[in-house]
Amino acid sequence: MMRKAKIILGLAIAALSSPSVIIAATDNLFIAGINPDQRPANTPIILEAFKDQAWYAKALTGVTQPYPNSLRFLDDQGNWYTPFNRPGMTGRYDIRGWHRSSN
Repeated sequence: MMRKAKIILGLAIAALSSPSVIIAATDNLFIAGINPDQRPANTPIILEAFKDQAWYAKALTGVTQPYPNSLRFLDDQGNWYTPFNRPGMTGRYDIRGWHRSSN
């Protein structure tokens, strides 16, 4: 019984790893990273990042004025991910007070 299962599993793996099966399955898929120096033609382009006072207030949570010059990077911050404007760890590691209750 165990031998039959191994044979069936081996045949399934061989069939799925066939190049014709792989090519047929990926004809219409977008695969990131094939040409990392080129953006796909119909990819949306962000032209401007909107940052109002509420955005700056959130990004500067727990930082007191005068703000240090090292935070000038916020002026150039786009819509990409940065851990600086999101809550991090809790407890004694929450040095900016993101997780403290407002009571």
